[in-house]
Amino acid sequence: MKIKAIALNTFREAIRDRILYVIFFFAAVCFLFSRVLALLTVGDQVKIITDVGLAALSFFGALMAILVGTGLVYKEIDKKTLYTLLSKPIHRYQFLLGKYFGMILTLFVMLFLMTVLFLILLFFHTFKIEWQIFAAVFLIFCELCVITAVAILFSCFSTPILSSIYTLSFYLIGHLSWGLETLIDNINSGLGRALARVLYTLLPDLENFNIKTEIVHHLPIPPELFFFSFLYGFCYSVFILFLAVLVFRRRDFI
Repeated sequence: MKIKAIALNTFREAIRDRILYVIFFFAAVCFLFSRVLALLTVGDQVKIITDVGLAALSFFGALMAILVGTGLVYKEIDKKTLYTLLSKPIHRYQFLLGKYFGMILTLFVMLFLMTVLFLILLFFHTFKIEWQIFAAVFLIFCELCVITAVAILFSCFSTPILSSIYTLSFYLIGHLSWGLETLIDNINSGLGRALARVLYTLLPDLENFNIKTEIVHHLPIPPELFFFSFLYGFCYSVFILFLAVLVFRRRDFI
């Protein structure tokens, strides 16, 4: 119940954050731009709109998680409300989990609204509901759960600006980690190969949540992909939240 109460309060606070609506506005502009781009480009217009739209959902969703999530803990410290909360019978892990689930609920609502807007745009172009979009959105949401956990981890020991930079770097590295796999294949040294393998294992592979190509080109998607991607995101989020709790418990607030 304590985690639920903190989560609902976090949701109410986050949903009033103006930055969410600014990002939502730019996401809507990007959806409309995809329509203009499709008209100006030679090729399948539906594929272009779908490609740009899914990329916008992933990027602007991540931007919401980063810009809002990195300030969740810092705001409580800055406003001195954390001291009041921790003086009550609330464990620090309950506070962090409440913040996390409140942010996840916020992202779910905003991602749902952006998806509805995107589907309406597609409907006016194809006159049918593109249900396969929800498969991609599900994995995007799993990705946002991981990014939110990372944002909260950094917010436990850093300022919002630095936390945003760190989390954005995490997001970019996660989508470029395929380069490490290529590097591993090209390294002949045993030690260097082993170090690269450890680094590849520790760093996230956010491409596990990217099925944009399959959706755009209507390629078959193995059902087990959703299960393994969900499991990967769940385990990685739990690991990051565990680190966040360890860091938060060591901080001296009161």
